[in-house]
Amino acid sequence: MLNFARLCAEIPRQTGTLAALVEIADPTLPVPDCPGWNLGQLLRHVGGYHRWMETIVRTRAAEPVSDAQFNDLSDHPSAVVPWLAEGATRLAETLSAAGPETKVWTPGPGGTTVFWARRAVHEAVVHGWDAAAAKAELDVPEDVVADGFEEWLEVAASPEAYEPQDGRPGLLRADRLLSFHTPNHSWVVDLTGPVPTWRRADEAASVIVRGTVADLLRFVYHRPALGTLEISGDRALLDLWRERTGFWLTEDGS
Repeated sequence: MLNFARLCAEIPRQTGTLAALVEIADPTLPVPDCPGWNLGQLLRHVGGYHRWMETIVRTRAAEPVSDAQFNDLSDHPSAVVPWLAEGATRLAETLSAAGPETKVWTPGPGGTTVFWARRAVHEAVVHGWDAAAAKAELDVPEDVVADGFEEWLEVAASPEAYEPQDGRPGLLRADRLLSFHTPNHSWVVDLTGPVPTWRRADEAASVIVRGTVADLLRFVYHRPALGTLEISGDRALLDLWRERTGFWLTEDGS
């Protein structure tokens, strides 16, 4: 995982990359990877999400906080770019002031401010790709993208991802390993135990996926790859794992 100071610094940096893409763009342009959204709504979502997270951290929330007032996509500020930058900067400052060990409510594993710093970074990265409509590789450091993939692997250990429910099969079985490879990274997802685990390793597996780290992150977020993912082995298991671990994504991909 990236250290806390780096995560806080990346929030305004990655949000700035997103803002630069859309500064002179038509806010009514559709966003193909977020069906039903236009560019203005995408920015409203990111900016509102920052303000929701900042409220949670600033108030040291110990229980879920409604995002209703922050997630209204019907309109967006006329000066949306500075509004977006302001929210990112305020969130980074609030997180930095709180420090990495502060206990707050989180909807996923962790229960500290680190969760929100990390979530804010990767939200901005993925929606930056959405704004670019997957036409260009953005200048996102590889270690940031790799951390986004590892965040996904951690969410994949949530009961919602692996327990049988709603007629869907569970993921755990004695012979199930998934292997992911990039030129500089290797991960194994282990589904053979009582809960899913992952490790940085290069091992034989039921299914093997090779590509760039950016395309691996795009793949789990149900975004199109820029290059080619090479998949060998049990593709049905891979598809089930991706579908089950994406339980927290909304229908529009956010």
